[in-house]
Amino acid sequence: MDGSEIFNQGVFLGRVRLAEGGHPRIVTVRDGQVVDITAKAAPTVRDICEMDDPAGYVRSAAGEAIADIDALIAGRADGVTLLSPVDLQAVKASGVTFVVSLLERVIEEQAKGDAGRADALRGEILALIGEDLSQLVPGSDAAMAVKAKLVEKGVWSQYLEVGIGPDAEIFTKCQPMASVGHGADVGLHPISTWNNPEPEVALIVSSRGAIVGATLGNDVNLRDVEGRSALLLGKAKDNNASAALGPFIRLFDGGFSLDSVRQMEIALEVAGEDGFRLSGHSSMSQISRTPESLVAAALGTHHQYPDGLALYLGTMFAPVQDRDGAGKGFTHKLGDVVTISTPMLGTLVNTVRLSTECAPWTYGPRALMSDLAAAGLL
Repeated sequence: MDGSEIFNQGVFLGRVRLAEGGHPRIVTVRDGQVVDITAKAAPTVRDICEMDDPAGYVRSAAGEAIADIDALIAGRADGVTLLSPVDLQAVKASGVTFVVSLLERVIEEQAKGDAGRADALRGEILALIGEDLSQLVPGSDAAMAVKAKLVEKGVWSQYLEVGIGPDAEIFTKCQPMASVGHGADVGLHPISTWNNPEPEVALIVSSRGAIVGATLGNDVNLRDVEGRSALLLGKAKDNNASAALGPFIRLFDGGFSLDSVRQMEIALEVAGEDGFRLSGHSSMSQISRTPESLVAAALGTHHQYPDGLALYLGTMFAPVQDRDGAGKGFTHKLGDVVTISTPMLGTLVNTVRLSTECAPWTYGPRALMSDLAAAGLL
């Protein structure tokens, strides 16, 4: 399913920038057209997501067609550029929520950031564990028994703690308005030599904790940096253009719900300028913590988000396909085109660059408020 056919299936919400400048426009898709629905009643995506019925508002909002959806997705809409579909929301992420991802994090830690050691360590650790961790409920008595066994064998890890222990890993992926959208470059910190994409679903959550929709995300990851020390998580995860979301938020309505998210299969393709091709997928049915529990771990009486949040749910994708020789595994090369897709949410495409070479992040909440005020929308 491509282009306008996808967007005819539900209620979609996004943001674009016009060549003429000014504030970002809030848009939806109707009959193959991108429609500007920016209004004083809801000048930001955050405002819409705080409503009791975001999908109902977007469905009935007055607007003006500004581009063809197929042209916009293909990057050929004159004077209109897709942005990340969130604006004032915090951008958070869940870590180690799938067993495959869990094991790869343990390998990163044991390898101390050395990609060359990963292949041998993978076999050793799997042999030591000898358990199907995907059947464990985090925090359960069975999970704690596995923890005790691993401690005894000397292979306990902080990643196993958040993977099967009682507490989920929730971290800040980037600041509000720092994420990039479909068609943008995504950034790798120049110090990294071992890194990968992470294809994920991101939930859109209101300040009240209501899950109102979902979008696709690429939680760009520096395996060598985090592998040297988990205390370097910020350096591994939060860099210029290192968080991609899009192309649009699909809002929950009668035809799309959290149950739909639970059934998603997320496809990944990496196409390198060197002719390299990598395919992978992430099945939401194999997540070890429920989406609701991850939202509850992020937001509640213990932590408020007055503008809501976008929450990456984690990935089961763990790239082990050799790229530059046997046992060397996968790492990005500049120019890689990363495509993440699922029939219910569309396709998110980004090109890999160095963070220092991506467009710098200069447009933050203060600039947005100034532009909205100048347009009479506040």
